[in-house]
Amino acid sequence: MSRKFLITTSILILIALFAAACGTGDGDGQEAAAPSGYGEIVQRIQDRGSVVCGSRTDLAGFGELDANGRNVGFDIDLCRAIAAALLDDPEAVEFVPLSAAERGPALQTGEVDILSRNATWTSTRDAQWGNFTAVWFYDGQGYMVPVASGITEIEQLDGATVCVTSGTTTELNLADSFRQRGLDFTAVTFEDTATVYDTYEEGRCDATTSDKSQLGSVRQGFANPDDHMILDITISKEPLTPAVPSGDDQWFDIVKVVVWGLINAEELGVTQSNVEQMKSSDNIEVRRLLGTEGEWGQSDLGLPADAIAKAVTAVGNYGEIFDRYIGPGGLDLPRGQNNLWTNGGLIYAPPMR
Repeated sequence: MSRKFLITTSILILIALFAAACGTGDGDGQEAAAPSGYGEIVQRIQDRGSVVCGSRTDLAGFGELDANGRNVGFDIDLCRAIAAALLDDPEAVEFVPLSAAERGPALQTGEVDILSRNATWTSTRDAQWGNFTAVWFYDGQGYMVPVASGITEIEQLDGATVCVTSGTTTELNLADSFRQRGLDFTAVTFEDTATVYDTYEEGRCDATTSDKSQLGSVRQGFANPDDHMILDITISKEPLTPAVPSGDDQWFDIVKVVVWGLINAEELGVTQSNVEQMKSSDNIEVRRLLGTEGEWGQSDLGLPADAIAKAVTAVGNYGEIFDRYIGPGGLDLPRGQNNLWTNGGLIYAPPMR
């Protein structure tokens, strides 16, 4: 036997072994094994028949109880959209109210399937809590003070008492912003957010601090909203992001694609009222998004072809949800950074293809 023949044979054997290990070749190799935990949360949700959503009931615009005791809000509608996409029922959601301090443990223990409760995505939380999915709302931390105080900048808060929710990025940012400027302050902390603002409104703190959207929401509920002002200062980046427990990449991907689908729906002009009509659109991207042509990964994720169509039918596209609760139909806040990228904002989703 020639040396050349032996070398060639050895190479072919190595290629065959590699192909078998990877599940490639002539189709006789095994399929690549799914990661450990893949599909476990999805299976629990399907067996249970509902999505367990960690939320809140005390913040107008994001999550609150309406006059009929129904949980409504910007974060709440996302959970309903996901339930519509996966279970074909936007009402198949169990809402679990969580305090700020309870958010991380609820994810770590798997008490909730998803946390959709204005939580800021940080590197530490991503490492400790679970998997953060896609930014749902861009915000920034600010300060609210009584108009009568005459305060217009942070330096005037030197020595002030500041009401803040404990166990939050807000508390950490507060300390950083004062330390960076060499200022003193006394933090008055409560785990319950409502108590934070009640204490401030009663005049027991010189200022309060949180995400600007939250400050705007809370001020509307004050007895005399015009007596309080949000300073024209932003001290942090607060990308508010739904998160899921670690371990199930299928569930992680499902949540992401629903967020992306709602954003792409707005960009493509698909609304809650025109979904059926748009299924026969002349636009290939629209037809693919709504499941009437091609694939965007539905079958790989175990979703029906029209999963995004079901989600949009249930709650509307991203812009409709925003307008309903944060914009003109709710808090009447400008979209700003939360506009589509095509309108100068930061809301941008990968293509559905």
